[in-house]
Amino acid sequence: MALRVWARRVGYATAAFINVVILYVINVRPGWHNAPLLTDAAAQVLVLVNLSLLAGIGANAVYFVTDGPWVKTVGDLTTTTIGLAVLARTWQVFPFDFTAWTFNWALMARIVLVVALIGTAVALVVQSVTLLRLAMSNLGRPGGHALR
Repeated sequence: MALRVWARRVGYATAAFINVVILYVINVRPGWHNAPLLTDAAAQVLVLVNLSLLAGIGANAVYFVTDGPWVKTVGDLTTTTIGLAVLARTWQVFPFDFTAWTFNWALMARIVLVVALIGTAVALVVQSVTLLRLAMSNLGRPGGHALR
């Protein structure tokens, strides 16, 4: 049992570390503006991308300490909601420049965004149902409260 807890904690720490590295690469060195496929419009998505990465770092830091069902469900629901906002904004702005390519990468990127939007929406429904089930299971217990 302790091995599983340790393995989960290593996973949470690794995920937080990766998000820190991505934040650094996007914002410091080399920076998003050095990516040849991104246009200046990427700045319109950057705040949400940074928020998503920071939320992931925060959630994984909390999970490292405690990852009970309530904590994990609320954290996942929060990070997934922010992720959906990032995807929606990316769709609106579409900060990519594929003009140097002969293949229609813009269409491929749009398809990937649609699949990601659908998958994220499904994840939000699943996480919302999980949260509701947790609340209902606690309410059904004698003396139970929704947030226990």
